[in-house]
Amino acid sequence: MPIIAASEPVAAAPVVAAGPAEAATLEAIARIQQIDPQLGSIIAIDPTAVEQARRLDASGTSGALAGIAMVIKDNIEMAGPVPTTAGSLALANNVTNRDAPLVARLRAAGAIIVGKTNLSEWANIRSNSSISGWSAVGGQTHNPYALDRSPCGSSSGSGAAVGAGLVRMAIGTETDGSVTCPAAINGIVGLKPTVGLVSRTYVVPISHSQDTPGPITASVREAAELLTVIAGSDPADPATREADQRKTNYAATLDAGSLRGKRIGVMRFASGFGTDAALETALAVLRERGATLVEIKKFDDKAIGGNELTVLLTELKADLNAYLAGSPAPIPVRTLADVIAFNTAHSAEELALFGQETFVKAQATKGLDDPGYKKARQTSFLAAGPNGIDRLLKANMLDALVGPTMPPAWKIDAVNGDQVSGGGAGSLAAVAGYPHLTVPMGLVKGLPVGLSFIGPKWSEALLLSLGYAYEQARGPFPTPKFYRSIEESPDIAPLLKPAVRR
Repeated sequence: MPIIAASEPVAAAPVVAAGPAEAATLEAIARIQQIDPQLGSIIAIDPTAVEQARRLDASGTSGALAGIAMVIKDNIEMAGPVPTTAGSLALANNVTNRDAPLVARLRAAGAIIVGKTNLSEWANIRSNSSISGWSAVGGQTHNPYALDRSPCGSSSGSGAAVGAGLVRMAIGTETDGSVTCPAAINGIVGLKPTVGLVSRTYVVPISHSQDTPGPITASVREAAELLTVIAGSDPADPATREADQRKTNYAATLDAGSLRGKRIGVMRFASGFGTDAALETALAVLRERGATLVEIKKFDDKAIGGNELTVLLTELKADLNAYLAGSPAPIPVRTLADVIAFNTAHSAEELALFGQETFVKAQATKGLDDPGYKKARQTSFLAAGPNGIDRLLKANMLDALVGPTMPPAWKIDAVNGDQVSGGGAGSLAAVAGYPHLTVPMGLVKGLPVGLSFIGPKWSEALLLSLGYAYEQARGPFPTPKFYRSIEESPDIAPLLKPAVRR
């Protein structure tokens, strides 16, 4: 089954004759076909989406997301003719005819999934010199604020599609930064939930310790509405056994006054990289809304990085092997070793820009019973969770932590790969499996940066409410102008010209 390109017209009735779900679907497809050729955010449009919307209109079915057109990352399975490729040519025929449980929840709530979004191939785990937003299937995704800038990975297409206004809701997935970074860099909201709040079944995996799907949306309220729908237990995913007990109606708990009386820790140890002025403006808003800010200048994270990599490499081999072996589609790869061989055989398409050395390292790991792996997981989790976020909160009597999510978007660089100028504090939440919300906080020379809200396990309701209060106080956020380069924007271009000489 060939992949359906975003630029191909989809037969549909005129919008004037459509019901609300059909109209929303047709409008989303029209925006994709008009705008996305310059972005590359959509890897495929579902040719059955319009018919699904018509059936929804005819049924009169209502739901929390009734008639809302949205997109999902192309490492999440959905029934129908569109394959789930993870961006790789090795999975070009991966038509499983299965809805991931989170997709089934979306459909039950009345959402229309119009298509799949591009991503960093294999969720950005193939190489340490990769280009965020590139996949062999989908090509390069671009940032709507400046088309030569990175959309960040791996949920690059989901971030760019919402940032550009193609849709207002999307689903991404995160192992370490892949929801929150694209959201921050594309000027929108992203929530990485607690690992185990949302099912990972039928999602192409990296790590069962850190993987989770999450909302990428135009507003905090929409993130809360989307999380309310997709959260819940799944018998096929043991990590979600507590989800039904922990979930709530996240939109109903939003409170524009929730910052008053809260103690918020400022993660100075994870700040900088050009975001200081925007952060100070955001902190002033938090203070004005009644929050007490506590400075946290130091944190020792040396136990996290190397141990996290050991965990990701080991779990990638085990988890991807299990996923590939279980796909009912006629795919040519059933193990990570098969994928490595496929890429080598198709090197002109797959390996011309960067390699697969991370895959090769993962293939050399010794399995989930390896004592080295078990020690690395325990060490990194304790450092990030109980001795990291939990200890920072308790020692400083805090409700939550804040800091800049990421630096502004770097240029897409096909020669050197990603050239990121800084970090942020998202790895703490990623390794611990704790929630992390990012909300747009400002522009740095015309490029968006986000404010992160991080809390303990299962604290999504609190973080969403705090983020909502900040968002309401911050006011409207600048929309993208699709500059070819930020250097041609009216704020930057005049500064690049020589001074007039007398």
